[in-house]
Amino acid sequence: MLIDNHNRKINYLRLAVTDRCNLRCNYCMPSEGINFAEKDSLFTIEELCKLSEIMVGQGVDKIRITGGEPFVRKDLMVLLRKLSTLEGLNDISITTNATLIGPYIPELKTLGIKNINVSLDAIDKNTFERITRRNQYDTVYNNLIRLIAEGFNVRINFIALENQNTQDIIPILEVMKHYPVSVRFLEEMPFNGGSKSFNSITWDYKKILDHIQSEYPEITKLESPKTSTSINYKIKGHKGTFGIIPSFTRTFCGSCNRLRISATGDVITCLYGKPRMNLREVMRGDNVESEIKGHILKSIGSRSKTGFEEQEKYDGIFENSMTSIGG
Repeated sequence: MLIDNHNRKINYLRLAVTDRCNLRCNYCMPSEGINFAEKDSLFTIEELCKLSEIMVGQGVDKIRITGGEPFVRKDLMVLLRKLSTLEGLNDISITTNATLIGPYIPELKTLGIKNINVSLDAIDKNTFERITRRNQYDTVYNNLIRLIAEGFNVRINFIALENQNTQDIIPILEVMKHYPVSVRFLEEMPFNGGSKSFNSITWDYKKILDHIQSEYPEITKLESPKTSTSINYKIKGHKGTFGIIPSFTRTFCGSCNRLRISATGDVITCLYGKPRMNLREVMRGDNVESEIKGHILKSIGSRSKTGFEEQEKYDGIFENSMTSIGG
């Protein structure tokens, strides 16, 4: 079992399989993209399988596969097949932009991988294409509806971007009220590949909630797990729910049970800090299992208690793209 220096149990791993993405969302990276990692700097699929097995052996019972866009990797299903066999791994989840997932839906269902987060920052096609800088709306929407129809547990992640998509907050709830999905609204975060920096946001979780309540006054707050990052609600008459994630305000840090490992091997204990160490060469050395375990224990043994505390240690602005640090 993994316990950090604040006595928090770490049982949730966000594992990035690539830093590449086929969209160019303007809050994530510049239009020209970023300097993506060379292939030999990325974990191989065999290394990802081994790393996952080691982490589950240390008490991780939930793994979320992230990117970049995970399905950019042609060999992703090899990893997912391996994960589905690991005893003790109770939750395999995927975060995707839903552009490439279509051909894999039948096998995902067969493997029992049902938890899919779809990044969708607009329900209006023009707004979507302006944010993503790509013409993929129809593909994303069709795959989203297909996932819902096939019985997957779907969450929609919608980042509230000032002067870009906040006019779509009510419309997306109106469209999705007919489906058993959770629409989760996230505060914007200062990770965009260095295209800008900011120290505050206008659309924080309180403003998002006030905006929704102005349209839907009959809202019930739901009970959420202690480790949940989202504050969850039910609107009367809606099949699904919605949540708000204070990703910039960081009200959930005290119960953080997460660890991130990037596609290049960086161990990230907090999004607002720098990587603690890199596991890539460790994975390619001797005594792999014991060395990985030791490095993981060391990294969680000096975690900051909150994202604000971690940010104080960060020298300079956040120049990373979200696609390079696991979404």
